Formats: sequence, structure tokens, C-alpha cells
Amino acid sequence: MNKLAFSTVFSTLKTMARPGAPVAPHIARNLCAAANASTDASTKYNFKTLKLTTPSPFVVHVEFNRPDRMNAFNRQLWTEIKDCFDQLHNDPDCRVVVLSGGSSKHFTAGIDLFDMMKLGQEMGAIEEVGRRGRLLEGTIKLYQDCISSLEHCYKPVIVAVHSACIGAGLNLITAADVRYCTRDAWFSLKEVDIGLAADVGALQRFPRVVGNQSWVRELAFTARKFASDEAHSHGLVSRLFDNREELLQGAIKLAEEIASKSPIAVQGTKKNIVYSADHTVQEGLDHIRAINMLNLQSEDFLNAIMASQSKETPVFAKL
Repeated sequence: MNKLAFSTVFSTLKTMARPGAPVAPHIARNLCAAANASTDASTKYNFKTLKLTTPSPFVVHVEFNRPDRMNAFNRQLWTEIKDCFDQLHNDPDCRVVVLSGGSSKHFTAGIDLFDMMKLGQEMGAIEEVGRRGRLLEGTIKLYQDCISSLEHCYKPVIVAVHSACIGAGLNLITAADVRYCTRDAWFSLKEVDIGLAADVGALQRFPRVVGNQSWVRELAFTARKFASDEAHSHGLVSRLFDNREELLQGAIKLAEEIASKSPIAVQGTKKNIVYSADHTVQEGLDHIRAINMLNLQSEDFLNAIMASQSKETPVFAKL
């Protein structure tokens, strides 16, 4: 934007923000609101298979909390992941989510086979095939919605993977926005090895994430393990770290940077990226135009421009 255009926009924004009142008090009220420390997630959320904390303002760290089962996905974990991200979606104290494997030896060992045995017992109690199918349909839909909750959450989701990320875990991370891992991490789309086709998102999202159909099909058909360097070279993960501590530090540092930005701008950006992935370029342009016809009138836009002019760090109200 040239100097004249910037000056014109800046003058217009000041007029928009001041229907008879000075700009400064209007912004100051929101700076005070934003300055209030975000409530620690550990006091707001109570899940059994997940642990939530707030390592930095507006950053929520979600950890898998089934270390005795290497974070294997049982029905409760599936359900709580969806409940968690549905709630974080509307939580003004959360602007970014970091998802990690917690204290477990692995990020996740994939689906809990003991839990699958329980499902088998439920099906065994139903004689008619159509009714068994109806039970399975509801279960699969629940698990699909769990994975999709990361994508549907307006807050950016950064996953930090250490050691093994198997089956359901690989499905899950493809629904995240940013993927980091340790150098000792390894991955497997394991479903064909247990006699089923992946049905909770990897076959749909994985090719789109990496842009390589041949490689994804090879992995999906063989269930072979692939290491962090292969994942990085194909674009599944964007950064590698030497150990778990550095991994979490890197993920939280990125989350802090994102959390410092306008939540209206960040959430609008994620909404449009997700929407545009399944629509034409023109449809994506139409979508962001509809978003920005409102968001460009937000105080965040004025706040960011004023901070840029004064060389100060902008502070944004909760959203």
C-alpha cells in the first residue's frame, strides 16, 4: 500500500471508530479487557483422557492423558477430543491450541483394540445385519466428528508429535493446522493391517495435506512405517526437533506468536483456508469477501494499524 493510500485508509478508520468520541479511550477499553490474563484451562476443563493447561496467555496446551495405554484411542478419548475442541472453539481465553502426547511413551498407539473388542461384543448381541450396521454407522460418525473437530475449531491447532503416531493418530494430525515432530517420531497409517480401510479422515485429508497421491496410496495400501525425515520431506510435518522438550518449546513459541495477533484476523484466516480447500478459487474469494466486509470494520484493524504507525505492539480484546 503506498503512502497516500495508507494515509487515506488510516483517516477513514479513525472516523469509523469515532462516532463523536475520541479513538484513544475506545481502544483503551479493549486494551484493558485484553490485558486481563486468560483463565488457566486447568481450572475450566475437567477431562479424564485429556489434560489442559495454559502455558501462556491465550495458548491452551491439550495433552493426551492415557499414558498407561500409550494414548490409545478408546471411546472416552474419542468423545472427549470432540467435546474439548468444541468448547475451545467458543472459549475467548483460547486463541491457539497445542496438542501433544503428554507423558506417554508415544504420541499415540492408535485405536485401542480392547475397546474394539467391546464394540464387537455389542455387535454380537444384535442378530440382524441391518441393525448391526446402524450401530457401526453411529460409531464411525462419532469418530469422524472427533477428528473433524480440530478442523472445525476456529482456533489454529498445532500438533507436537513424539515417537509413534499410529492409525487414528495419523488421521487426527491431518486435521490440524501445523504439524511438528521430534526426529525420533515415526508414523503409520495402520488400518489395513487390522483388516479395515481408514474411515475417519486420513484418506480424504492426507493427500490434500502433502499433495502426493502416489506416496499416500503406497502408505495406505501397505501400512508401512515411515520416519520423521520422510514425513518432513513430503510435507506432512513442517519442522523437526531433536527431543520432546525442544518440540514443545517450539510449538508453544509458535502458538504465542499467533496468539499475539488479532483473533478476528487469525480466525477469519483459518475459516477461509478450510473453506477454500473444498471450493473453487472464486468461491474462496467470495467467502473471504463476505468475511472481510465485516472484519475490516473491526477495532482490531484500526488497533493494528495504529500500533504499526507508533511502532508499538498491539493488544487485542478477547473474542
